[in-house]
Amino acid sequence: MHDKARSFLLLQGPSTPFFQRLAERLGERGHRVHVVNFNGGDCLYRRGMRHHKASHHDFRGHPEQLPAFLSALYRRHAITDQVMFGDRRPVHRPALAEARRQGVRNHVFEEGYLRPHWITLEREGVNGHSPMPRDPDWYHRAAAALTKPARIQRFRTRFRVRAMHDVAYHLAGLANPLAFPGYRNHAPITAPREYAGYVRRFTRLRLTRRRRRDSQCIHRLVAGPAPYFVLALQLNGDAQIRDHSPFKDMRQVIETTLRSFAAHAAPEARLVIKNHPLDMGLIDYAALIRALEAELGLAGRLDYLESGDLNVLLDKAAGMVTVNSTSGLVALEHGCPTLALSDPIYALPGLTFDGPLDRFWMAPSRPDDALFQALRTTLLHCTQLNGGFYCRTGIELAVTNAVPRLEADHSPLETLLSCLPRVA
Repeated sequence: MHDKARSFLLLQGPSTPFFQRLAERLGERGHRVHVVNFNGGDCLYRRGMRHHKASHHDFRGHPEQLPAFLSALYRRHAITDQVMFGDRRPVHRPALAEARRQGVRNHVFEEGYLRPHWITLEREGVNGHSPMPRDPDWYHRAAAALTKPARIQRFRTRFRVRAMHDVAYHLAGLANPLAFPGYRNHAPITAPREYAGYVRRFTRLRLTRRRRRDSQCIHRLVAGPAPYFVLALQLNGDAQIRDHSPFKDMRQVIETTLRSFAAHAAPEARLVIKNHPLDMGLIDYAALIRALEAELGLAGRLDYLESGDLNVLLDKAAGMVTVNSTSGLVALEHGCPTLALSDPIYALPGLTFDGPLDRFWMAPSRPDDALFQALRTTLLHCTQLNGGFYCRTGIELAVTNAVPRLEADHSPLETLLSCLPRVA
């Protein structure tokens, strides 16, 4: 039993039992727990909460009615804390703003900045809205004041488990037109199209021939004399692209990068475009790249990979280009020169390339390893929790580690900033 009980309001979580287990644990600790369901999938994954004294509230209205609906809940239940997964969903953007107006603390979960055994939890925003400082010197001072993180517990998440949760969530959503007529999905692609794309792509990837070809390509690149750069693709409909970048989609990213590479990279340099492991396969990137290769006179200088180990590629790469993917942190960890086409939390002077894309090809600069280690140590302390959203072991770890963070009066970052304020 916690000696300082709070009143938590849970909005949308990942399409897994994570928020259900989190609500149960908070209730067991003596906190009041309230839940807003926005669609059939939310109801499905919260059905067990009704046995743990969590009050449920179904929002069936239109988005413009949500602030008033939430404001009434805040007052009626004396809400102190609001919890959500992601800060860019249509139902979360007005909720964040309304909570700030009402003095309610926001807690935002997200996929881990550092993977695979971490999740992110920050107050008020994540990714492009993260409150983490952008001052390299502050990270050096912060890391010097912190102890090394405890050893993490590792676990394995199978893709089929994650897929099963997603399918169940969307099947429950078939009732939305009647039960939740005002709900609009945050995903730009409908579930049936998404699943059809996954089936096609992963069927192709199961072919040994495709994987062998990608593996042989990586081996040739790593062993060969020619310098090569890596462009790591992100999910086309991800909020990181839609809301936190100057690009409308990944096709624009590919075209921008290839045109710059053709005009400014050394003639002997190669460019490797690697697809995201969870891409839906709805866009024929290979065809797009072939067309640009012919148009820009890049024959023999481009490689497109659907599979393969990014870590092996980065070991010998001359540099990596990303928009704002967490793969940028992987590249920095390898000491690989990295250019971010947007403004991720790791875009710090001394880490990512400080200059335009056109100049990167000829003068990539290696990241400062001491600064990267300081950033990593501070991110782990302030924003990361050992755990996952998609398997039983990961969920239990995440819940156990999240509850003390949610109960604390001040976040780790707030506490650290009180001792080590930003330098103006």
